[in-house]
Parts: sequence; C-alpha cells; structure tokens
Amino acid sequence: MLAAMPSRGQADRMDRDEINAFCATLPGAEVSAPFGPGHDIWKVGGKIFAALGSENRGVSVKCPDVETAEMLRDAGAFEKAPYFHRSWVLAPFGTLGDDELRHRIEVSYGLIRAKLPRKVQGTLGS
Repeated sequence: MLAAMPSRGQADRMDRDEINAFCATLPGAEVSAPFGPGHDIWKVGGKIFAALGSENRGVSVKCPDVETAEMLRDAGAFEKAPYFHRSWVLAPFGTLGDDELRHRIEVSYGLIRAKLPRKVQGTLGS
C-alpha cells in the first residue's frame, strides 16, 4: 500500500525570508530598501523585478502585460500591486504553492532583464 504524500498547508508556503533567498539566486539580482526600512526591493540592472513591502502582505511581480495581470487577479490568487503599474500583481503570502511563486518571480525577472541593454545583460551572468 502506498503512503499518502503529506500536503503542504499555508504555514509551509514560502515566506518573506524564503522569497528573499530565492531572489538572491537570480543572476545579477540585488536587494535594496529605497522606500525605507522594511521594504525589500529586488532589482536586476537597476530595474525592479520583485518587491516586498513593509506591511508584509506578499510579493509584487511584473506580468508580461496588463491582460495577464487581470487574468491572474480574476483567478483569485493575486491582487492589484499597490503603487505599481497595472501589469504588476501582488501574490499574498500563503496563497500560492512554492513552484507557482518561483515561476512568477522568474517571469518578472526575465521580463525586466530582457529589456535591459545588451551590454548590461552581458555583465549579469547566466
């Protein structure tokens, strides 16, 4: 008889520290706090790709376009990202599985990195 796989509850979902640790693994990613203490703003080539605010609600990430962001919000797992363009979404802590959250951060990182000048992209590593 096969043993059931343990399910992961909300308490087991990625938290702020784990998100920061993941962002730190992306080539050329740097964290700063330009908006004050408690804000972890992740940038690549000087451009934001992920933001964790001081309210500790979740992580904001960029989507390919406004329509994708609207679709994700309509699906119910994402919210409008405060202070960002409509193409950004907020993933509240505890709402997404680790793989989906990592994917959304990687998409955001890739979108921002792809718009950087080639010379800057060449300095970031792979």
